[in-house]
Amino acid sequence: MLNAFYQSLNPIAFTLGPLTVRWYGIAYLLGFCCAAFVIVRVARRWKISIDTDSLLTIMLCAIIGIVIGARLGYVLFYGAGFYLTNPLEIFDLSAGGMSFHGGLVGGLLAGIVASHITHIPYFTIADLAVIGAPLGLFFGRCANFINGELWGAPTDLPWGVVFGGTAGSVARHPTELYEALLEGIVIFIVLFALSRKKPPLPRGTFLGIFLIMYGVFRFIIEFVRQPDAQLGYLWGGWLTMGQVLSVPLIIIGIVVLVMALRAGLPQSLRADTAK
Repeated sequence: MLNAFYQSLNPIAFTLGPLTVRWYGIAYLLGFCCAAFVIVRVARRWKISIDTDSLLTIMLCAIIGIVIGARLGYVLFYGAGFYLTNPLEIFDLSAGGMSFHGGLVGGLLAGIVASHITHIPYFTIADLAVIGAPLGLFFGRCANFINGELWGAPTDLPWGVVFGGTAGSVARHPTELYEALLEGIVIFIVLFALSRKKPPLPRGTFLGIFLIMYGVFRFIIEFVRQPDAQLGYLWGGWLTMGQVLSVPLIIIGIVVLVMALRAGLPQSLRADTAK
């Protein structure tokens, strides 16, 4: 306990008059900017032509889909009935409450719209997006740590962190940083390295790998992550909502990966010429 790190970071990055800028908002901005950079770089390597209009279309669709999906996902999966009696609170984003799983679904659905507008194959857009997405996850989890939220269970390990507030004065697993490392850095390194293979891996391969890796990492980390207070543990007292939602990702990821490898569709083929 004496060697524990006391987290006393300020969630507010800076203020300009009436404008308050939080690290969480900066994390979203950095995540989308980095994802756009990765999309352009990998697309160029795969010899896929993405002009400025197409990139802006993809990013706009992604932003709308992820934000709406993340909020609705939290309301549906983590709200525990609160929003049924307080429906207007759904629109109060300043109070927090975003779900990765909901954001993922929203982003994937938004990809359908982006594919229709840009005429780039859907699974090519999805592959490009999930290569850059882990960087957004990294920044987002770091922001969670700064906010002092989504902390883990008590621990006596030397890197335990005391978050204070509702987390109490006990040292806890910094699960936000575990997720930043595994879901962010590790997944990005794996997918970016695979994107360098020649010829490029078949369309849909990266989406499948991303779903599998994220689902596995999230499931494992949830064992040392404090469950949401309003939900607690589910199904026998040991599963969390995060684990319940991650299992389908692993299954879907395996299905997508197998189908992608069997189909073997090239990344560079345009949607309007695909057969």
